[in-house]
Amino acid sequence: MRLLTVNAGSTSLKLEGYQLVGALPAVGEPPEPFARYDSLDAALAERFDAVSHRVVRVPDEWGGVTLLDRSAQARVAGVGADAPLHDAPALRVVDAVREARADLPQYAVADGAFHRTLSPAAYTYGLPRELSQGGLRRRGFHGLSHEYAAHRAARMAGGVVAGTRIVSLHLGGGSSLCAVRDGASVDTTMGYTPLDGVPMATRSGSVDPGLLIHLLRGGMTVDALEEMLERRSGLLGMSALSGDVRELLAARDDPDAQLALDVFVWRTRAALGGMIAVLGGVDIIAFTGGIGEHAALLRTQILEGSAAWGTVPVCVVPARENWMLARAVAAALR
Repeated sequence: MRLLTVNAGSTSLKLEGYQLVGALPAVGEPPEPFARYDSLDAALAERFDAVSHRVVRVPDEWGGVTLLDRSAQARVAGVGADAPLHDAPALRVVDAVREARADLPQYAVADGAFHRTLSPAAYTYGLPRELSQGGLRRRGFHGLSHEYAAHRAARMAGGVVAGTRIVSLHLGGGSSLCAVRDGASVDTTMGYTPLDGVPMATRSGSVDPGLLIHLLRGGMTVDALEEMLERRSGLLGMSALSGDVRELLAARDDPDAQLALDVFVWRTRAALGGMIAVLGGVDIIAFTGGIGEHAALLRTQILEGSAAWGTVPVCVVPARENWMLARAVAAALR
């Protein structure tokens, strides 16, 4: 089975080809892709049996993998407004593949399916019951990354996910943390949308809802508020310089650049403590994503204070979301 995997993130497009024969490898023991592509045209020049897309927001009743015919694509577009930085680019790739290779089946892999194990206490907001029952609840994102990071970190530490308490920190253009017990998501920092949680490259992360009401009452339109929170906040907004951690680290003599990094570290450290608390302790801490993998200084600063929970392995796990896309579709088709 030859699968083209498409990961259209908020800041990147990753295309990888996988050929899977025989039994599926374990989650934490991925094979290498047989190819990585710089462009969709280059990828579609080769033969594939199916295409697997990472889709951030899917209809609630869908499973983890769904055939993306035109009707299903329209359903994703209908709910995708809750994740505008992700699903709009993903759907553009779906259109491009369909135009070039109409015969090639495409599948949506729900990025948040991993978090469907959250308990009602973890996913319910303090809103009127009818709103919660109507679907306004914590959903979580980066599920493919957190699931892989947990399994891989357990292998790296010489164990398995069963019986292990793991906190996974996916830190990149978008960032979230996840508490994992026995391989299942227990809690996570992103909520109904990917705006929630720690500050990100251009997204605000958690903000006092009263502050947003204040801005709306002051005359800001809903569209302007959304644009600000999605594209002009986070590291970019605080620094007034860049949302790229590499550029901020190089400009630490600028007080605003340093403040943006300090806020990111502070909020992430606080979120780490919260994830450890809901697990009742931690056995492994796993960093992944562009910042998590490459910003050693920030990892060290985030971990300050965690010694109170004891000495535990800290693993740096290269993200492999495309592998998870391939594995999910291969498992579904089999």
